[in-house]
Amino acid sequence: MSEESETSRAPAHAGDGRIRRAMIRARSNAVAIRTLIAGREHRVAAQRAPLPPGHRPQDILAVLLLTVGIAVIVLDIPTYPWLRSLPQQYKNAFIAITDLGKGHWILWTTGIYCLATLALDWDRLTWRVRMALSALWTFGAYIFVVVASSGVIVLFLKWVLGRARPKLYEEVGPVHFDFLALKGAYTSFPSGHSTTIAALATTLALIFPTYRWLIVVCGFWIAFSRIMVGAHYPSDVIAGTLLGLSVGVVAARWMAHRRIGFRFNRLGAITPIMGRVSFRASARALWRSATGARSFARPAAGAADLSGDVK
Repeated sequence: MSEESETSRAPAHAGDGRIRRAMIRARSNAVAIRTLIAGREHRVAAQRAPLPPGHRPQDILAVLLLTVGIAVIVLDIPTYPWLRSLPQQYKNAFIAITDLGKGHWILWTTGIYCLATLALDWDRLTWRVRMALSALWTFGAYIFVVVASSGVIVLFLKWVLGRARPKLYEEVGPVHFDFLALKGAYTSFPSGHSTTIAALATTLALIFPTYRWLIVVCGFWIAFSRIMVGAHYPSDVIAGTLLGLSVGVVAARWMAHRRIGFRFNRLGAITPIMGRVSFRASARALWRSATGARSFARPAAGAADLSGDVK
């Protein structure tokens, strides 16, 4: 009986050991990442320069106040009657895509990937696979932080400002605010879906500049769907879009100053460090490894991190 017990406990002990080793690797890799970021702080001091016009906080606030103010005056009042005059088929078409603006699917996918990648034994991976996974981790973490932080900001603003949603148009009108109402019907401004999709579109447009306009157009229609389904006024969507865009750009600038994932080109624009040739080669190596055409592992041990040093 005791021999059978010991035999049955052996796989459990082996599984516990693998979990412990994975947790140790995750902690070690997290420490290496923090060390890498701390080691690049000197770049920020060396490149300290005033923000260009249009990127300063006061400039962003001015654009926000101008566009949202115009939208409230010109667009919000006629939008609700116009929507009611449209056939239901229009609304149904936008209902099919509007939930893409929810943040949970973005946060779950990027969060799980980043945590799982931290637990990998990077010493066993080939150089090209490590390069691909490092880039994916960097940009996955970038997307997660931008979507999560912009989501927290928009939730705070929505519940504090307490703007009535369009469904209360006939009761209170389009510009009714009830501060700290703490009711779902009074959480219209800014649009959370628009903030999320703008944050995602901004990150993807910076990561894949070749597809920037396609990403922007797709993001526009998803954000616009919040108006078409009657969930928000145009000013809500504009404010949410500007918020998501601002958080995405600020985070990318923070990374570019430290040359983590991004860099500044000669014109001062933010561009990915990994070029198209390296990206395609890394993606091809990762795909061949995932499909079994080539092994993930390498015969010799080495180090790796966000630039090739995480262990």
